Amino acid sequence: MRLLIAEDDPKLLKSLKHIFESRQYAVDAVSNGTDALAYAETEAYDGLVLDIMMPGLDGVEVLRRLRSRGVSTPALFLTARTEVSQRVEGLDAGADDYLPKPFSTAELLARVRAMLRRKDTYTPDLLRVGELILNRSTYELVCGDKRQALSGREFQIMEMLMERPSFIVPSDALMAHVWGWDSEVDVSVVWVHISNIRKKLAALEAPVTIRFVRSAGYTLEAAV
Repeated sequence: MRLLIAEDDPKLLKSLKHIFESRQYAVDAVSNGTDALAYAETEAYDGLVLDIMMPGLDGVEVLRRLRSRGVSTPALFLTARTEVSQRVEGLDAGADDYLPKPFSTAELLARVRAMLRRKDTYTPDLLRVGELILNRSTYELVCGDKRQALSGREFQIMEMLMERPSFIVPSDALMAHVWGWDSEVDVSVVWVHISNIRKKLAALEAPVTIRFVRSAGYTLEAAV
């Protein structure tokens, strides 16, 4: 098994490399997000172990870019962050798991083994409405030979609409699903994200429409 490890703390990076190499993993180790992205795009890995807080690009942005480019390699985040919203951000970017610092070697190895087992049974997770496909693994909309990458929140909105085609999804439900029940974000932010999604659907020439129903919500309709 071949791993890419990205960690900006030189002592921890050296320790992680030793832990995995002593257990017969092949390891490439880098200390910043820019190098992590370059390695992950050009080399074949069985798994990624990424620190979130890194110079250049943080781990979340590295993984978001990889997923948008179709790289589906399983990824585990190492993070000193404890806030739930920040963990969710990493998972929404396409991570398989996260491990808070400090951690034990036994738990780290167990989580990496679990991550690699999931890779062995990986199949793309797709949602379809007519000719439009939402790839849940890469956060992409696909129509014919065209692709458009979605942000984390655009993905969550589109996923909700595509799970319920022709069903009106209330704006409040989208707000709760994407931003949380207790969010103080104004509901107009939903319209902004819907507008961005519509532009991407137009670029795809996808035969679907997101229609606003006054005082009700949004619905995804396939062209007849």
